[in-house]
Amino acid sequence: MNDIIETLREFNYVTICIRLVLAIIAGGIIGNERGKHGSAAGLRTHILVCVGAAMTALTGYYVYDTLNISGDIMRLAAQVVSGIGFLGAGMIIVKNGNVVTGLTTAAGMWATAAIGIALGYGFYSGAIIATVACVFTAAFLSRLERKRKSTAHIYIEVDLSQNINDITSTIYNEIDSEALIEPVPPKSNMPNTIGLYVTVSNPKSVDEVKAQIDKISGVRFSLVE
Repeated sequence: MNDIIETLREFNYVTICIRLVLAIIAGGIIGNERGKHGSAAGLRTHILVCVGAAMTALTGYYVYDTLNISGDIMRLAAQVVSGIGFLGAGMIIVKNGNVVTGLTTAAGMWATAAIGIALGYGFYSGAIIATVACVFTAAFLSRLERKRKSTAHIYIEVDLSQNINDITSTIYNEIDSEALIEPVPPKSNMPNTIGLYVTVSNPKSVDEVKAQIDKISGVRFSLVE
């Protein structure tokens, strides 16, 4: 077992391929989970971030180990940590002055980049544990967080052939008369749709609110955020 671990820590074409493949897997697992929640950054984005971060670390390692150029091999990968912040900032949106969305996605992108760097340097155990922690946080702790929230944010897509006013009136009359409804561009590729962000105050059960919304004529699907 120790011999296998030492072999994986070596820097050669085999271990380079292994690290990049693991970066694809780790990024894909995290991205798939975020995609289920309707995140703008899904499977492909997280894979590209993880692979790019891993390749940055590998390049620094290659320059030091193969080209024998002296210097700090961590310097190139360190730029990923700050550079990914610009990508994450594009995910964060402030709506109506007080509703912030995209923070979890931005944090997930940053964590995915860190996992990619770890894989690039051959820190397999840390990368695997971090991937499991990210998926656990996104998949399971989100349910606990929803129960503690005083508001619920639900994204829905509606058919443009329906009267939007009838849909919003139904939400106000049957779900929450003080609900905040904001039209947004649709996240899916389905034709003739428009997206709506619905913010409901003090929901007894987010799942029940989602079920009520799904029953409204013209609603194609909904996602709890």
